[in-house]
Amino acid sequence: MTEPEALLAAEKKLRADGAGEVAVQTFLKQLARVHRGERGELTEAQIEPVTSLPDAEDIDEPSPERATALLDETVVIKLNGGLGTSMGLDGPKSLLPVKDGLTFLDVIARQVLHLREKTGARLPLVLMNSFATREDSLAALDAYPELAQDVPRDFLQNKVPKLRADDLLPIDWPADPALEWAPPGHGDVYAALTTSGMLAKLIDAGYHYAFVSNADNLGAAVSKRLLSWFAGTGAPFAMEVADRTAADRKGGHLARRVGPLRAGGLVLRELAQTPDADVDAFQDVDRYRYFNTNNLWIDLRALATTLDGTGGVLELPLIVNAKTVDPKDDDSTPVLQLETAMGSAIDALPGAVAIRVPRIRFGPVKATSDLLAVRSDAYVLGQNSRLVLDKRRLGLPPVLELDSEYYKLVESLDAHFPEGSPSLVDCARLRIDGSVTFGADVVVRGDVVVHGPQDLPAGTVLDGTA
Repeated sequence: MTEPEALLAAEKKLRADGAGEVAVQTFLKQLARVHRGERGELTEAQIEPVTSLPDAEDIDEPSPERATALLDETVVIKLNGGLGTSMGLDGPKSLLPVKDGLTFLDVIARQVLHLREKTGARLPLVLMNSFATREDSLAALDAYPELAQDVPRDFLQNKVPKLRADDLLPIDWPADPALEWAPPGHGDVYAALTTSGMLAKLIDAGYHYAFVSNADNLGAAVSKRLLSWFAGTGAPFAMEVADRTAADRKGGHLARRVGPLRAGGLVLRELAQTPDADVDAFQDVDRYRYFNTNNLWIDLRALATTLDGTGGVLELPLIVNAKTVDPKDDDSTPVLQLETAMGSAIDALPGAVAIRVPRIRFGPVKATSDLLAVRSDAYVLGQNSRLVLDKRRLGLPPVLELDSEYYKLVESLDAHFPEGSPSLVDCARLRIDGSVTFGADVVVRGDVVVHGPQDLPAGTVLDGTA
């Protein structure tokens, strides 16, 4: 299929679905790049490691007056489009109870309200929802009437056609038309801000800065120190990065470009962008020391100026994912899904910067093992609604390995821990093989392996192999 034919077919499908102009043009430019053979790869020859960065621990606390003034110009944007299907959920992931009976969205709302009460700043909370999460999430926020604000509470992410792998045409799938569409990755936040009119509304209301993060990362609370630092840099964009460990080998890392184009500029490389020959280098946490927390700071005015000059399209590095049209059927038609990462804007906005932050600002819940840890006493929810590791953890979360056959889904996790999470504050590592049901007040200490099937009585203390 020729490039013009593929572009026309994609445009017709997007417009028939009501996609906004910026969303249409963004996808068409991406599709044209794929037709030219681009697959979004970043090779070792194109980048080099980042050896040093500013450190958040060296930043001074701003004066109360400066903090309030900056917070009054700042909006909190949470990416809230996920359903948590990988954990067996069929509703918004952010409405899952995560700590002390509170959902992700409860904790986020309380974090914002705490800062408002302390400073008197406006500090609105805005969600980037999907059609699947919008209604339930906004209904949940109705429980917080004190969150009233002068801008809308949400805007919608876009969706894009899945492409047939053989001819790059949008796929037709009459058996389930919903499977013809895919989320475009969280890099869609820039197009969605523009298409929805939210960017213009924020700027018109006097907002200058945005703190953007994932709704499932409760470590990502607004920091007055980081906000003051970012405002002082004059940069259009800043990425928070943390030190990579062996657990972060598959996560996107920060690098610098080499070669004639944009030499020295910062760039984010994801595993999906890495050629097979470079995977070992990608996963070398000593070579590439910093990973992207997906906590981002954006100068809204600078972003608007850039988009005004590009027709609203921010061309981000591509991520081309090969999948099947029905993710539950490996024999269904092969497709390509075009995605972008919001952190990759560090490569698209000249003058963008990065800063090293402590790992406590990165605590996403991507699997039931993460959920079990956060629900335990290894994590504490403070009066400011910040979720942090207990001080006795010395900054290191417990490592949990749960048998996927029995614990992959939230429903199964809850069934095996009917009385709640065991005590993990003194746990270094917990591996559970087989079906093990935990009674109340079980304590896990040190490095523990538990084999099932068995039921652990209330008050059991695990220390070693059981």
